[in-house]
Amino acid sequence: MATPSISDAPLPAPGPSPQALIAILTATSILGMLGSSSFAALLPEFETLWHLSNTEAGWISALFFAGYVAAVPLLVGSTDHVDPRRIYLGSLVLGGAASVAYALLAHGFWSAAVIRSFAGMGLAGTYMPGLKLLTDRYSGPRQGRYIAYYTAGFSFGTAFSFAFTGEVTDWLGWQTAFLGAAGGSLVAFALIWLLVSPAPPVRTGIPALRRLAFRPVFKNRAAMAFVLGYAGHTFELFALRGWLNAYLIYADRVRGGSGDISNASWLSTLTVLVGTVSSIYGAEVAARADRRRIIGRVMILSVLASIAAGFSSGLPVWTVTALCCLYSMLIMADSAALTGGAVVSANAGQRGATLAVHSVLGFSGGVVGPLAVGLVLDLAGGGSYLAWGLAFLTMGAGSLAALFAIRGL
Repeated sequence: MATPSISDAPLPAPGPSPQALIAILTATSILGMLGSSSFAALLPEFETLWHLSNTEAGWISALFFAGYVAAVPLLVGSTDHVDPRRIYLGSLVLGGAASVAYALLAHGFWSAAVIRSFAGMGLAGTYMPGLKLLTDRYSGPRQGRYIAYYTAGFSFGTAFSFAFTGEVTDWLGWQTAFLGAAGGSLVAFALIWLLVSPAPPVRTGIPALRRLAFRPVFKNRAAMAFVLGYAGHTFELFALRGWLNAYLIYADRVRGGSGDISNASWLSTLTVLVGTVSSIYGAEVAARADRRRIIGRVMILSVLASIAAGFSSGLPVWTVTALCCLYSMLIMADSAALTGGAVVSANAGQRGATLAVHSVLGFSGGVVGPLAVGLVLDLAGGGSYLAWGLAFLTMGAGSLAALFAIRGL
């Protein structure tokens, strides 16, 4: 069967070249996501400051992605008949406002959880709508590569959020770190407003209500295989990113170190960045081979890496970091391949709806993953060698579930 075009638009919209647009979107992803990993970077500090259990910390991380999931059907589904640029700009405003609110109003579990859920809504209106903004304007034989580079920008944003939060907190306090993240959203807004021209929505000839109907997406077994695989992927990915800084701080203290948040944040940044390179390479390999077979092999290796990383906390912190880097690389190796598989398997006129389902079900894994790890840590007695080993094994279960979904459909 011929591979359908990622965009329904036969001609590119006026504006920057594909390479320039990817550069702009990468910059705005980094700037707009400066607060995305802030809670994860400061998780041990908030646990101490607000007397949170691991489960409560997991809930705050989970509700960030719950906000994302709640907003996706409307924000991403609407991109089939509304210029994604408008949604992108409005969501940058929402994300920036959430960062300001966290800096000024977060004083405990409930306030932090509610505000972080709104931050997740802001992310929902930038990530997949940004991909739709790109693919509506440009199509052609390099579509898969464009997607890989774009999703790499998302990982860059996550990575630099760790480093930014750790450094600013070390010098000026955590409230300033969140205010700085709001400033990043403001700059990202200006870049999109000035450099990306508005474009009329792609006309498919399909009524708006039908375009926002998700039932045809669920009947598309090829697309749903990648969507469900992505759910397992995000379960694992966001569980790791949500607890990575806390784990590295724990591993450092076990060896007699200070457990400095800033140092751990830079190690977390390194871990996420190496995963980004893996995502690009994985997409290139998947485009040249059997996508399902490549994804399946990567997922098996990811489960094994979760065990190695989780039971390494007695080793030097650089060794622990290296194993976490390997684990992050394997998790990310199939990220762009899964997203690309869902997009190219979408029915004509259902690109936005497919991306909406992809995000809703996919990021539902991101809701469950961090919470599951927090529960396992508490049930296993808190921060200990065994507890962290079981927590990482729980993360690896995401790849196992994804593998069954890919093979089953």
